[in-house]
Amino acid sequence: MTVPVFLHDLGARSRILLDGPEGRHAASVRRLRAGERVDLTDGAGAVAECVVAEARKDALDLDVLRRYDVPAPEPRLVVVQGLPKGDRGELAVETMTEAGVDEIVPWAAGRCVTQWKGERGEKTLARWRSTAREAAKQARRFHLPEIADQASTTRVAALLADAALAVVLHEEAAEPLSRVDLPEKGDIVLVVGPEGGITDDEIAKFRAAGATPALLGPTVLRTSTAGVAAAAVLLARTGRW
Repeated sequence: MTVPVFLHDLGARSRILLDGPEGRHAASVRRLRAGERVDLTDGAGAVAECVVAEARKDALDLDVLRRYDVPAPEPRLVVVQGLPKGDRGELAVETMTEAGVDEIVPWAAGRCVTQWKGERGEKTLARWRSTAREAAKQARRFHLPEIADQASTTRVAALLADAALAVVLHEEAAEPLSRVDLPEKGDIVLVVGPEGGITDDEIAKFRAAGATPALLGPTVLRTSTAGVAAAAVLLARTGRW
């Protein structure tokens, strides 16, 4: 059985009280009992291997068996995701988090059908962050992915300019993603357009920022699945998989 992972402040004590929402989930939903194993992480690479000493109604007392740190993976993979329609954005976040993407940047592209404005935008961003958090725990990730604030095209161009490698998925590109030269360190920033595609003006700005258009494959994927497919290619080629 896979050891469950929970997010918590690790502190320095040999016994930790896992309470709050995480403790409630562990005690009342997962129904963990004395003697069972649990891993805690702060989401930034620190890990505490624990065993349940006592199960309360909505919390667990945990004895720490071992502590260690997991280094952040290199190179870092950042996916700029054009805003998908409906709940497909959460699907994209979930699958990319499970795959190992390090940062997801919501992008308000010119052809996005969905618009994040005001309270609605704040709620959607909060759902993306909650989805990433839960998916990271499910995938036993000890470095949580960052879900950035919504970015404009100008902001995306700046991210591409600062990247060790900048790539834009585009159906008219001549170079396949599987052949693009990859860096050993730094940020790989990958742009995934919305359902309506990337405009000529956006492509021009991204090229000017140093981005390389790349072809993912012979078929056209939905924006909600293109990111995880491209991430799989890059993570395998960099040796992170």
